[in-house]
Amino acid sequence: MPTELYENLQAPKRAVLAAVDTGAYDVEVSLAELRELAKTAGYPVVGEAVQKLQTPVAATFMGSGRLLELKDYMAAVEGELIIFDEELSPAQLRNIEELCDCPILDRTMLILDIFAARAVSGEGKLQVELARLQYQLPRLAGKGVQLSRQGGGGTGGTGARRGAGESKLEVDRRHIRRRIEALKAELEALSRRREQRRVRRKKDGITTVAIVGYTNVGKSTLLNALTEAGVLAEDKLFATLDPTARSLALPDGRTVMLIDTVGLVRRLPHQLVEAFHSTLEEAANADLILSVCDITSPELLEQRAVTERLLEELGVEGTPVITVLNKCDAAAPSAAAEPYRGCVRISAKTGYGLPALLQSIAEALPPARIRCRLCLPYTEGGLLHRLEQQGQIFCREYTAEGVLLEADVEQRDWPLYRDYIKTEV
Repeated sequence: MPTELYENLQAPKRAVLAAVDTGAYDVEVSLAELRELAKTAGYPVVGEAVQKLQTPVAATFMGSGRLLELKDYMAAVEGELIIFDEELSPAQLRNIEELCDCPILDRTMLILDIFAARAVSGEGKLQVELARLQYQLPRLAGKGVQLSRQGGGGTGGTGARRGAGESKLEVDRRHIRRRIEALKAELEALSRRREQRRVRRKKDGITTVAIVGYTNVGKSTLLNALTEAGVLAEDKLFATLDPTARSLALPDGRTVMLIDTVGLVRRLPHQLVEAFHSTLEEAANADLILSVCDITSPELLEQRAVTERLLEELGVEGTPVITVLNKCDAAAPSAAAEPYRGCVRISAKTGYGLPALLQSIAEALPPARIRCRLCLPYTEGGLLHRLEQQGQIFCREYTAEGVLLEADVEQRDWPLYRDYIKTEV
């Protein structure tokens, strides 16, 4: 069934989850996550079906006999929808629907629907629309088959009917391709503006700290707790999609820009990774990354690995990372052991550990000021005035060469004063 037909499904639909266990990953854990995704989308789950295979069946994903059993199971539990824990090919979607005689969703389609419902900003909506159209384009074949049966009327042969369907199919494809190109152009323009803002922040000496991590680990709650940002924070997957930036005061007097980013899941659809790439680049260009994890999750290590893989894909090298273990107020005593040593423990909900986190951020960032002795010529009155306004002068002495100073110089101003430095303190 074409993707756009699913937009008219009336939730809640009673769903049955289906998966093929090839041993490539832990199916039970993945199905638990799929259940949460279904819950977020508004589909109550009434059952699960798993088949062990060396590889999925090319035509039907599961074996045809297993699918017929699944059809009977659907009737027994009064299921109305099957959600598969993989991205299905167009042929698999069509064949499974014909065998089971009910609507079918796959993992990618489900995540795209959630993103479509959660996007708020104009850029977020454009990114989601692009991802959905890229997913939908190769799946229009089934629509062409249906249209071919409608074409030609009572006169003309099979070729005429097929021609009508193919004609409509090509029109739809051209329309989607044109829309994809238009969306890419709009997002490219937005990406350039975002890059200009990054360059301006660097030029103005603004330090950025990016929050990254798995979905529903408490990133937005942490942003709210540290900055009173007031962004939406719910116990749901992908509660917020749009990046939010707020100023954050550190214990050493510095102010940094704290940026929240979109959450991650296992096997995040590549269409979404591509569409949200400019948003995720906020993390790649940050001066410091907070990798937030849920210490109460049994999949903590896997969640950390997913985050690390994404950062690696974005080319983040050399950027300091602080691992933040959230929800420590609900953690079991065993969480005090390895592999949790060296991480900052907090509870964004209760405020536990937030002062220690702020101190860790301040220590991980390059120093805001550098203590030094310098001699400014009398002709450089502008630099002296700048130092008086933005730095801190501890002592000064007027000499024949110029004004001899001991002062703290802002890191961003260091190139202006480098030629006049006598020694660093």
